[in-house]
Amino acid sequence: MASDRKLEHIKLALESQTRLAEQDLRFNYEPMLSPHPENPDLSIRFLGKTMKTPIWVSSMTGGTGVAQTINGNIARACREFGMGMGLGSCRKILFDKTHWTDFDFRDEIGDQPFWANLGIAQVEELLSSKNIQAVIDLVGELRADGLIVHVNPLQEWFQPEGNRLKQSPLQTIKELLEQVQVKIIVKEVGQGFGPESLRQLLALPIEAIEFGAYGGTNFSKLEMLRGDQRKLEASLPFAFVGQSSSQMVGSVNQILKENPNPACRQLIISGGIQNALDGYYLTSKSQLPSVFGMASAVLKHASESYESLAGFLENQVQVLSLAKAYLKINHDYHG
Repeated sequence: MASDRKLEHIKLALESQTRLAEQDLRFNYEPMLSPHPENPDLSIRFLGKTMKTPIWVSSMTGGTGVAQTINGNIARACREFGMGMGLGSCRKILFDKTHWTDFDFRDEIGDQPFWANLGIAQVEELLSSKNIQAVIDLVGELRADGLIVHVNPLQEWFQPEGNRLKQSPLQTIKELLEQVQVKIIVKEVGQGFGPESLRQLLALPIEAIEFGAYGGTNFSKLEMLRGDQRKLEASLPFAFVGQSSSQMVGSVNQILKENPNPACRQLIISGGIQNALDGYYLTSKSQLPSVFGMASAVLKHASESYESLAGFLENQVQVLSLAKAYLKINHDYHG
């Protein structure tokens, strides 16, 4: 009833106050220009496929016992909502199929983007041992669209069981591209890429760069916390270096002014994306076709149940729909 609604409004009015300090200055709110969205088109042509929703589920988990359920829920959601998925590290199944079912989800995800994943240290090792055919076999047997190579020199350094890189990740990626026809995405794991690394990556014939930016889960810090506590105090400052997603979008846009036709022309903006408005803002600012990645929030809901995950994603889609209808980027804002 209207009277009940009005009473509820009165009770909640004081709790609903906003302050100027909380104002989101990234957007101009334009309430005059659109009806309420109904079945809005959020689709994007990305990685050679049409994604209904510009959300990428960033690589996370593999071979952990519960990974089969988690990855299965994510793959099913990607099919339902038209999203893309990167697997967690496939190192465990490179030569041993014991955990294969934790990764084999092409049937569940359908024709949505589905990418395998290996670390730069494993790729360097396979190149050195002249066993790069293992990469081709992995991607082929998973029926994946290509391979994500995660670049993580700091994580490897601080990981108690970590590998030591014998050459630069850039050189390893170049050698990989020379020896395989597999499509490649390059990503970081929580600290992002500086401007020169981005410039070098954009010049390579890779399919996309995934930011893995500072501001989300930081795997270097995670490894520090696992390691020798006596070294933690000296090492910890490294956990706070890196580039945010916003900084990296700005860097890429600046590089495009110098070279408007880079070899790599797609971005997965991930790292520190807290909600769909963050993703909408950054993908709108990007001058290259882009989607945004979400990891920890998806992992939380995928670990609970498929229903929890689907409900979460439905809310993200609704936020994106409202943003597209009523929010325009405020180009005077430089925060």
